Amino acid sequence: MNHHKNITLLDVAKHAGVSRATASLAVRGDTNRIAKSTREKVLNSVQELGYIYDRVAANLRSKSSSTVGLIIMDLANPFYSELLIGIHQELTKCGQTVILGTTYNSCETQSRLLSTMLENRVGGIILFAVPGSKSAIIEQILHLGIPVVLVGRKVPGANCDYVGVNNVIGGQLAVEYLVQQGHRRIAFLGGPSQITSWQERKQGYDNAHWQANMTLDPSLVMEGPVTRESGVELIEQILRIPNPPTAVFCYNDVIALGVMAKLKEMGLTPGLDIGIIGFDDIPEASISSPKLTTISSFIQFMGVMAATLLHKRMEGLNNEPQNIILHPKLVIRESC
Repeated sequence: MNHHKNITLLDVAKHAGVSRATASLAVRGDTNRIAKSTREKVLNSVQELGYIYDRVAANLRSKSSSTVGLIIMDLANPFYSELLIGIHQELTKCGQTVILGTTYNSCETQSRLLSTMLENRVGGIILFAVPGSKSAIIEQILHLGIPVVLVGRKVPGANCDYVGVNNVIGGQLAVEYLVQQGHRRIAFLGGPSQITSWQERKQGYDNAHWQANMTLDPSLVMEGPVTRESGVELIEQILRIPNPPTAVFCYNDVIALGVMAKLKEMGLTPGLDIGIIGFDDIPEASISSPKLTTISSFIQFMGVMAATLLHKRMEGLNNEPQNIILHPKLVIRESC
């Protein structure tokens, strides 16, 4: 993309070899008064010159956009619905509308959603990035003068605001608690190791082991999707190893709920026969049976913080990008 500050409609018209009036009709999508071929010619010029983006940016400079694009991974995971509640509450207070997009873990879908949101002239974007997201796409949006706040997951190299929880401390709190309960064989189940939150929780798991002078046993760490089904499969697998764990730290609550369901099916009682601890403190954690001991990542508050920061950016705050890291808390219930 060539750098094109302040491309005007006249530039587009000249480039396409049509009058300014024709260019205007083409850009507005009027198909009655101009030929399809003419419209295509104008739209090609628009693309080549990057005019649409400039229009988006100009529109934003006038602070006229009160919509916010929110992109998350998946609504089936209660984590995201909680996050959504926090974001919505805050943005509604500021009189902003939210457009929601779901990526289901696909980089292509994420790119498409971002483009669509830009075309719909959102004034800012809150993004829970797909694993493997590149910083270039974020830099491009920031370059258009549209603020981006990353929530829950960092994108390496992206120079923008981030709101998340301290995963290392969270993992450490979880495992330290299990160690205090007398456990010496502690599994870490679920989650994909390529994402930063997994690596950080694993770091906390390791730290707690070193502090307690316990050796790390790689056979106690098993990756998997962040679903209940995955929890069911992983607990079956880990209990089959020669020296099985007496407690399990799950990457998140959804996995932990799957683990507990399977244990009960096997005739084992979570909390008595085997200790289970989760991460996030989704609403279901407090009503499961037994109630789930977990690490609260203050999900709704994370959403509120991300929305507040984005709103300030949309109002013109332009200091250095901020890193807001929430301190997690151990919530002791019955599962260990």
